[in-house]
Amino acid sequence: MPKFIIEREIPGIGAKSAAEMTAIAQASCNVLRNLGPEIQWIESYVAGDKTFCVYHAANAELVQEHARLSGFPADKVTEVKTIIDPATAEQAYGAQAQ
Repeated sequence: MPKFIIEREIPGIGAKSAAEMTAIAQASCNVLRNLGPEIQWIESYVAGDKTFCVYHAANAELVQEHARLSGFPADKVTEVKTIIDPATAEQAYGAQAQ
């Protein structure tokens, strides 16, 4: 299933209490349960007035539908094409050394 990064502008999100974050997560999960298995929330990063959420979804439209139903904005939805990390560098170095 494709992976998406969702950027959400939510003023004050970084200052929310643990109880408020729990309520936000529960609201999101309730909508996800109703949308079915073609969308899955992986994790979210909260930074100041934004969240950056990682989802697996059948398509971007399903991500937008989750945003509409949950009341959380989806200001930018970007499909992840590939993932690189430090191990990627090691693989390239190993190939050059041979």
